[in-house]
Amino acid sequence: MDLDLAQVRAFVAAAEEAHFGRAAGRLGVSQQALSKRVARLEGALGVRLLDRDARGVGLTEEGRRFLEPARRVLDQGDRAVAAVTCAARPLRIDVWGHLFAPMRTVAQALDGAPGLEVEPVPGRDLPSVAAALLRGESDAGFGRVHPLPEGRDAGLTHRLVRLEPVDVLLSAGHPLAGRDVLRPADLRGSVLRYPAAVDRLDFLTRFADRFGIERRAGSTNLGLEHFVEQVRAAPDCFSLVPADVPLPDRLGVRTVPLVEPTPLYAWSLLWRAEGGPGDGAAADQHPRLQPLLRAFAEEARRSRWLEYDPARDWLPDPDEAALIP
Repeated sequence: MDLDLAQVRAFVAAAEEAHFGRAAGRLGVSQQALSKRVARLEGALGVRLLDRDARGVGLTEEGRRFLEPARRVLDQGDRAVAAVTCAARPLRIDVWGHLFAPMRTVAQALDGAPGLEVEPVPGRDLPSVAAALLRGESDAGFGRVHPLPEGRDAGLTHRLVRLEPVDVLLSAGHPLAGRDVLRPADLRGSVLRYPAAVDRLDFLTRFADRFGIERRAGSTNLGLEHFVEQVRAAPDCFSLVPADVPLPDRLGVRTVPLVEPTPLYAWSLLWRAEGGPGDGAAADQHPRLQPLLRAFAEEARRSRWLEYDPARDWLPDPDEAALIP
């Protein structure tokens, strides 16, 4: 039989997301259309690939056997398309961590490389960007990279391109809001407010673990303005933001520099490694990937983005390890 790649892609997305709604959103189709594609694929194969219930979507035994070969089929199809279209289109770079305004860094690097055609696209988070890279749906990613569970980052490589100092964000009513500088240890009696679910923000968790911040509170990610309002309304809370991130024009909050040590937020470029899963050779990479890497490296040198003094600054262990050539 001839496989319909749209049907195979719908199945793989549903299997990876374990949810028809999220899979439909990832592919940019309606949930009904995605469900029909999976049903047609199951009909053509004569087996049930997915179990659906109120809790979500799970793989049947046949679905588990089909999943990995299906991924390889999609990868080969994407490579065939890329072989004739890649050079003609801009390099797609998925950008995540939007509450920390990553586009500032991307724009600064690209300003120093006129003529480099790049299409920045907002990504949801590191796991979703990593999955898109491995599927060949994007060419590079930009954000903070940290180890993913279950080997979901296998086949990817990254390069550290910027270390950005972070400040404390406080309500004007916080007892520490009047200080000119603060030390991480000063924050132990306060609640660390996360701008999203606690398990999705590795940097804040590592900061809290390292400096003994025991009280932590997650949030629903509804944008920077909503998050700043949450901090303003809670005088016992604080969060961390890059030192020059543009904040909403709102009274009632302060940012205070952190010292002894100064935490640094690590921005990285992420891309598919040569010879990794879902990749074959350098020819599969977008021809503008290497110019993009050079543009970031040159801007890092010009702007001294990678300066780090372990006696003065703090980095989570994986970020510090990434500094070693």
